Amino acid sequence: MRQLKTKYSLGISFNKYALASFIMPVLILGCIYFSIGIYPGSKLSILASDAFGQYSNFFASFNTMMKSDKSILYSWSGSLGLNYFSFISYYLGGIFTPLVYFFDNQNMPDFIYFLTLLKIGCIGLSFWFFSSRTFYIPKWGDVMLSISYALMGFTIANSEVIMWLDGILYLPLIVLGINRLMDYHRPALLFVGYFFLFISNYYIGFMVGIYSFMYFIVRLLTDKKRYAKKSFSYLLTAILAGGASMVLLLPAIIDLKTNGEALTDINKLKTAATGPWDIVIKNMIGVYDSTRYGSIPFIYVGLVPIIFCLFFFSTKKIPRLNKICYGSLLLVLVLSFYIEGLNLFWHGFHAPNMFLFRFSFLFSFTILLLAGFGWSNYKKEDFERIVNIILGLLILFLIVRVVTAKSDGYDYLSYTSFILTVLFLAAYLSLFFWHHKMKSKRIVLISVFISIFLMELSINTAYLVKGIDDDWGYTNRSLYNEDYSTVQSLVRQTEKESNNFYRLENVTAISNNESFRYGYSGIGMFSSIRNRHSSYYMNTLGFRSAGTNLQIYYQNNTLITDALMGIKYNIANKPLSKAGFEKIGAEGQNYLYENQYALPMGVLTDERVYEKDVSSDPEQLLSALSDLDEKFYKTSSPKIIDIENAELTTETKYGKELLVLNAKEKEKPIKIEWKIKTDEASQVYLDLLPASYENLSQTRVKIDTDKQQSNTPMAKTGQYYSLGNYQNAQEITAKVVFEYADHLELFEPKVLTLNTEKFAEATKKAQQKGVEFKVSGRNATAEVVIENEQVLFTTIAADKGWKAKIDGKEVDIRTINDGVLSITVPSGKHQIDFVYLPQGFKLGMILSICCIIIFAGYLYLLFRNSRK
Repeated sequence: MRQLKTKYSLGISFNKYALASFIMPVLILGCIYFSIGIYPGSKLSILASDAFGQYSNFFASFNTMMKSDKSILYSWSGSLGLNYFSFISYYLGGIFTPLVYFFDNQNMPDFIYFLTLLKIGCIGLSFWFFSSRTFYIPKWGDVMLSISYALMGFTIANSEVIMWLDGILYLPLIVLGINRLMDYHRPALLFVGYFFLFISNYYIGFMVGIYSFMYFIVRLLTDKKRYAKKSFSYLLTAILAGGASMVLLLPAIIDLKTNGEALTDINKLKTAATGPWDIVIKNMIGVYDSTRYGSIPFIYVGLVPIIFCLFFFSTKKIPRLNKICYGSLLLVLVLSFYIEGLNLFWHGFHAPNMFLFRFSFLFSFTILLLAGFGWSNYKKEDFERIVNIILGLLILFLIVRVVTAKSDGYDYLSYTSFILTVLFLAAYLSLFFWHHKMKSKRIVLISVFISIFLMELSINTAYLVKGIDDDWGYTNRSLYNEDYSTVQSLVRQTEKESNNFYRLENVTAISNNESFRYGYSGIGMFSSIRNRHSSYYMNTLGFRSAGTNLQIYYQNNTLITDALMGIKYNIANKPLSKAGFEKIGAEGQNYLYENQYALPMGVLTDERVYEKDVSSDPEQLLSALSDLDEKFYKTSSPKIIDIENAELTTETKYGKELLVLNAKEKEKPIKIEWKIKTDEASQVYLDLLPASYENLSQTRVKIDTDKQQSNTPMAKTGQYYSLGNYQNAQEITAKVVFEYADHLELFEPKVLTLNTEKFAEATKKAQQKGVEFKVSGRNATAEVVIENEQVLFTTIAADKGWKAKIDGKEVDIRTINDGVLSITVPSGKHQIDFVYLPQGFKLGMILSICCIIIFAGYLYLLFRNSRK
């Protein structure tokens, strides 16, 4: 086997081959997007489904931060507030993110479109740079492999999760950096590659870091005598690069340890949903199953790389030791698909939430790596071996197609994919035969070869993009920005009216992360980076945030939680019937309501707020803050007066009575009418708590009364559905429609009635003890004047990065149920300051500076020694 071609010079010559490696993937993907109606300014958005619209809001928040004086260390937008520095390390790291500065927040779909294509192009350019300095193949072959890498199955199928693409971009540069270090003792590229990898996305960075270490070991074993002495240099470079990244990594690691999720238990040997033919099937053209649960790895890189990868293992030109070493690397990745423990290892021992096998791009890279080695050793005399490989693949694909034809587990393998795969294999067989026999006109063969190859990749990409559209749906642009200007205008109105800190929620928001886009402080949030303790605490108060608190929803709440969390404003595109909420503005079809009963960020109280049963119950917490021992709620039972399209039965489960509804006609909704008696001065809620939220992801609940109409997903809204505010005692009818629900199990529905007079009295008393805060970046400040020592209850999310000062002197902070912060304030007049700094930020900064200096010194020593 020839030595790697790793060139001494790293100078990039942007010739036609480099340009093609960048432009061709962009053109192919761009044309496919255009064919389904996705392009700048088009009706369709590149954002696939509401879940992925979240990322555009995150970029919008970064854009707002760049164009204002807001801190990059803390954000008040999501939930009660979160560590924005740690948030950046997962969602917004990388060298491309600052380009958002040139876009308006209203045009985030266009920015995501531009950024996706830019990253895809740079991924192709990165692999070309690696390939052209590694393999002995034609220059146009480097371009072909680079396009394969840029448009591989993993990249396209997971293109919605745009922050992962940076790690794929840096992988070829890191492997090239390892080669250069081992061959020429040149560690600069490896250091730079690791540094940008880790600061771009720590999650994919972890996977690439582990893989690159394994690659170093594999290459070391191929020639221990030559490479053993480079081990110190590699380890030193890797450690210093990791240390240089600590300014971003260390705060993120500490935040994950403090607020992150528990590790996933390994309770089975085999990974769920995987089968014996997964590797074969996902190497066929245009195979898309899903990126939700139950999917198998996306590993497609094209048929030509597969052919040359198999040639790598079959030819005698490559030493057996090399085959064993690199084959072992490939085998570990294959086993990781099937063995649960190994699979979880690549994911940091935390099971992924959809988008499974997130490390599978490493398998695809390894295939291309070995294909490059195989291609470097291919000559005309190897024609028969290539023929045998192609025929073997044809037979294998045929067997798999026959075996899986009647299997429910592989119903996504269509005959079209199988036929396309066979046709392209036959075409490549013909081209190899042509190459074997030809004596002239080589340019014609190359042109045909490249054309067929590009056609194959284009077809596969088109099928995957269509699969995403069918699976998630590329959303209409209007869903993202048709109300942007009117909502933004109302948000600005609240900024003019309120000098002190307040919270706002858009009741009819399309995305759970709209607060990031408009820059207001809200409750709702979807994020993998979140303060789980505060989200869990808010879940106990009534804001639905189940499971791992990946999401927190505003919809599931009552007037009491609105007051407690300082929700001073609501925006809605329809009239609201909520006691204390007065309409103060309107823009287009959106209305602005001000809550007269919202409490400020701080309220002076006593030690009772530390009692768990008090702080975890909204009713008791309001009583404690107001010094009124009241019961604000009353429960009663509604009466069913009509049922349509459902058979109603009752059963006992979990010690409680359940209503079981089975649809008579599954394609039609279930409709129920309840008669409800209201009291004077009451806010009325219908308590619809499902026995389980499983299989309710598509179920929507429509409620219609004389006072209030709503239409919300059941899995998001949770338990309480507002029926409106009533001043007089009367009988009302609540018409409830359950859409996309074949089977429902509900705990016996109740009516929750809030006495708005008692509620108003309590909030007014609590407001009198309120402490108004002003917020600027990572600081929250207030002034208090009190006669006796008291506890200051705040709705600042509990995070160990906070420090509190009274009159400039630091004081102890106590958390309330690990959810929010409080301090004890002595009597007198005082200046109170809460200051946030992510834990590990200062140490991380020091480590980064020191590691960069040490590495610079190491480079100088290497340079001086080389001159000698």
